[in-house]
Amino acid sequence: MSIEVHHIQKRFGSFTALNDVSLNFPAGELTALLGPSGCGKTTLLRIIAGLESPDSGQVLLDGEDASARHVRERQVGFVFQHYALFKHMTVFENIAFGLRVKPRSQRPSEAVIREKVKRLLELVQLDWLADRYPPQLSGGQRQRIALARALAVEPRVLLLDEPFGALDAKVRKELRRWLRRLHDELHVTSIFVTHDQEEALEVADQVVLMNKGQVEQIGTPEAVYNHPASPFVYGFLGNVNLFHGRLHEGVLDAGGARFEAPGHDNIRDAAGVGFVRPHDLDVERYSPGAEGIVVQLRRAHAIGPLAQLELERDDNAELIEAVIPNERFAQLGLKNGETLVVRPRRLQVFAQQEGGPAR
Repeated sequence: MSIEVHHIQKRFGSFTALNDVSLNFPAGELTALLGPSGCGKTTLLRIIAGLESPDSGQVLLDGEDASARHVRERQVGFVFQHYALFKHMTVFENIAFGLRVKPRSQRPSEAVIREKVKRLLELVQLDWLADRYPPQLSGGQRQRIALARALAVEPRVLLLDEPFGALDAKVRKELRRWLRRLHDELHVTSIFVTHDQEEALEVADQVVLMNKGQVEQIGTPEAVYNHPASPFVYGFLGNVNLFHGRLHEGVLDAGGARFEAPGHDNIRDAAGVGFVRPHDLDVERYSPGAEGIVVQLRRAHAIGPLAQLELERDDNAELIEAVIPNERFAQLGLKNGETLVVRPRRLQVFAQQEGGPAR
């Protein structure tokens, strides 16, 4: 099932949760709604599910306006962050619940229910826990049972609100890989909310970046990471170094360091910001006449395959973070306090309104 939302507007009192949001969620794909807390992603998910009503706008399911449909009529499976399992019911009964409460004319026979629950437990690899109760399960097991319960009613759409938010880092990583494999098997149109950029980039087919109730960028994980459309997206997706300066005819002058700024040839003497990721910086020892930004090594953290370097400029600008292979760090034999030169391999420049955000 394809999902479209057209010009969705939603306010809570004086707070605008969603401001004219229009999106298309392709059938059979897994889409991540990504952004900071309060950006509107959960509100949008609940509107698609029918748990919230927009002030204006439409929700289309397979091209048909579903805005007035009750949540039961939308054939949506919803998985909450905190599982929402019934503690007094066994795992088996939790999964069977949605089938048992169907209207009598639509309710499967007991034999069909048992067979379906058995298949779902095998699908989520927990068939050996059918007679346990939720308090006897780990967090990861509970979340898989919650997902099986959502799938039991054969939803046309699967919606997940921070599905791994209550779990520790190791379990989160295991479960998101498992969710990706499960989705590849089922191909149910799915949308999941997260504020974890690593989670979204690893699991999703499509990522929707949201900020302050609006959509900043839509694209594949590779596209939004490698080609950010705005300073917000650049800064939200991973660590980034900022070089503030003046932008003039395609060149950014940031405290004596000059960077090419393609696409800004028509701008004259305006504020600008250069964005560069730590792994896109080349690092060398300083030598007279060397091109680049002169820095001092304040601290190095060289554990594992990568060395993280904290670098300080002479002009008291913000610290620069560089990441280089540990082999390269050992080869250079760098010590704290040494003078180095860094050069961006890839840098993106945004013009900045005086006193306002970069764009």
